[in-house]
Amino acid sequence: MNQQLHSQSEQVSPKVKLKNRRSIRVVLFGSVAALALAGAVAGNVRAPFMAPAQADTQAALPTTAFSFADVVDRVRGAVVSIKVKMTDASDSEDSSDVPGLQPGDPLWRFFKKFGGQGDATPFEFHNEKPHVTLAQGSGFIISPDGYIVTNDHVVDSATEVTVTMDDGKTYQAKVVGTDKKTDLALVKVMDAKSNFPYVGFSTTTPRVGDWVIAVGNPFGLGGTVTAGIVSARGRDIGSGPYDDYLQIDAPVNRGNSGGPTFNLQGQVVGINTAIYSPSGGSVGIGFDIPADEAQGVINSLRQHGKVTRGWIGVEIQPVTGDIADSLGLKTDKGALVANTQPDSPAVKAGIKTGDVILGVNGEPVEGPRELARKIAALGPNSDANLLVWHDGSEKTVSVKLGTLPNDQEAKNETGPTSQGGMDSFGLALAPADSVPGAGKQGVVVTDVDPSGVAAQKGLKVGDVILEAGGKTVSQPNDVTDVINQAKKEGHKAVLLRVKSGDETHFVALAVNPAS
Repeated sequence: MNQQLHSQSEQVSPKVKLKNRRSIRVVLFGSVAALALAGAVAGNVRAPFMAPAQADTQAALPTTAFSFADVVDRVRGAVVSIKVKMTDASDSEDSSDVPGLQPGDPLWRFFKKFGGQGDATPFEFHNEKPHVTLAQGSGFIISPDGYIVTNDHVVDSATEVTVTMDDGKTYQAKVVGTDKKTDLALVKVMDAKSNFPYVGFSTTTPRVGDWVIAVGNPFGLGGTVTAGIVSARGRDIGSGPYDDYLQIDAPVNRGNSGGPTFNLQGQVVGINTAIYSPSGGSVGIGFDIPADEAQGVINSLRQHGKVTRGWIGVEIQPVTGDIADSLGLKTDKGALVANTQPDSPAVKAGIKTGDVILGVNGEPVEGPRELARKIAALGPNSDANLLVWHDGSEKTVSVKLGTLPNDQEAKNETGPTSQGGMDSFGLALAPADSVPGAGKQGVVVTDVDPSGVAAQKGLKVGDVILEAGGKTVSQPNDVTDVINQAKKEGHKAVLLRVKSGDETHFVALAVNPAS
């Protein structure tokens, strides 16, 4: 999806700005602004009209009709409303100490220049008070002592957290830990003396078509129950490196963030996190963090207050059909190693650029995101056996995983690509050491025909071809020689290793541009 993720934690603030939004977007569920909601609910909630014929039909329904009521009765006591206060002190910075004016505004400059002369001060200004905002979301209790699961975007930057139970009782709570990469957070009720009702995670993954029940706090209305089915699994909505969402059609809206989705046994199968919507309201496409992914993150937050992930130190990209053919692979599964980081676990294990990681501990890897999730889930200092395609054959490599740094992740490179070749490819090449700023290694692309094959692959001027067919190149002829040899051997494509800016990745260039 190309939609942008927008935080939808609606806030009650003395500064309200209206912004145009894209017509279609993925929306993170926060809640309605509490003060605006109060008036709307009080004035607009009405009983639905029911004609006499409809009433008779309703009365005639059999008492044995299918119902979710028994499940709801068991679980709703564990679902809570979370209210958050956030304080933004940015408005009190000295750079904006003239109320209502921004630095650079002519009036701002006037007041700053003439507003005070020593002890004689015709104008007296004070820094504005910190900007306080309120937001609401949902959560669910997972232990009798009051641990609560919610979304990171619900409690992000919270200075005060209040939890309201289904029976109306209110407790102060604290944030135990958050994980932005999965948008999960763990909250704990403070000074809890009660034995809270709680729910557990499902141990099985729901199937597409299974019934599910969502419970939460949409639009700040309090405990609300909706039902639907699992519409799809494994959704990637572009919100983070570990996207693997359940898609459900149970109606969920702003304020459902962090709320649970249950199966018919009353077990949590997902955490409501985002929706796909043209209006910001539910259109029947919601996204849940799966329970099996959430459990590991929540356990780590509970034990350590943070999440640590396994790391092998590679940049990876998908294996396309052309790349698979150029490497001699029968399928386009796996993750192609575009680059390895110095002194990383991958380098120590002998993994090289151009290798394809096909499996982890006996389980196949479909693509880069699945590899990233599997490695991260194993955790630091774990031993992993990787099935690797190397130099035309499979081999198993044992890797001792490191710890994923906070500012790094296994990258899925799908950006601009580049190729080398001759005029038929729409390329002009030169030795890198002959072009200022291109470096000393490889062949630099000096010109690209916009209508050529190379341009269609994404090549741009300044890209540097480091290898062709696994061989280091330093002259344009080195590239053409590899292409010609590939033609003789009956290959359809040549794999090029390309440096574009600071990123390195692979591209499969068809050896016959006209085909």
